[in-house]
Amino acid sequence: MDTGKLPVHVGVIMDGNGRWAKKRLMPRKLGHKFGMDRMIGLAEHAKSSGVKYLTVYVMSTENLARRSKDEIEGLFTLIRKYFTVNVKKLFDRGSGIKVIGDTSVLPDDVIKILEDADNASPENPDFTLVFAINYGGRGEIVNAVNKAVINGGKVDENSFASLLYTGGIPDPDLIIRTGGEMRLSNFLTYQSAYAELYFTDVLFPDFSDAEFDKALTDYAARERRFGKA
Repeated sequence: MDTGKLPVHVGVIMDGNGRWAKKRLMPRKLGHKFGMDRMIGLAEHAKSSGVKYLTVYVMSTENLARRSKDEIEGLFTLIRKYFTVNVKKLFDRGSGIKVIGDTSVLPDDVIKILEDADNASPENPDFTLVFAINYGGRGEIVNAVNKAVINGGKVDENSFASLLYTGGIPDPDLIIRTGGEMRLSNFLTYQSAYAELYFTDVLFPDFSDAEFDKALTDYAARERRFGKA
């Protein structure tokens, strides 16, 4: 693919882990285990494809408030068991990680795992996996507004963007949602104003490298006008 037509930043709403498990008569939380494995594999493939940033929607603020305690605890257990090992694999290959979202309400040991990974990320990596957990786009905007109020004075688009969790990261060029739903579900609400959207019925654990390449090919065929005729 022409590298000039590759998205620099891709966001992925990883939907369908629970339904994937249910179809196989497995507990929903086991679907998240397969989803995490696929997430790391996808990050490696995205990097090899030339993508510079991959933001994955791991858990929304709504998920934390509305999913069963067993399912949420299952996700935290996955982070405890597998996150550090998988992140080290990324670091060993020169990639970095950034964690975005309101992590303050997560269990203390999970907060430490996420912070340690974020702090250990190499400077100026050639690829960054952005891990959105307990993330909500509207909450992010409110948080940025409160920062602006505390700082005083007016903001413009550039200075406001710097106050978001994603400050310093380019806006997403492409957002992919797996699992058949066709909405953004409070994901990168401010940043996605001009993102191209790609929806697929494939459940996330089955979202293979080939399926990702299909999304990149679809993106490359589009003409991005940004308001021009």
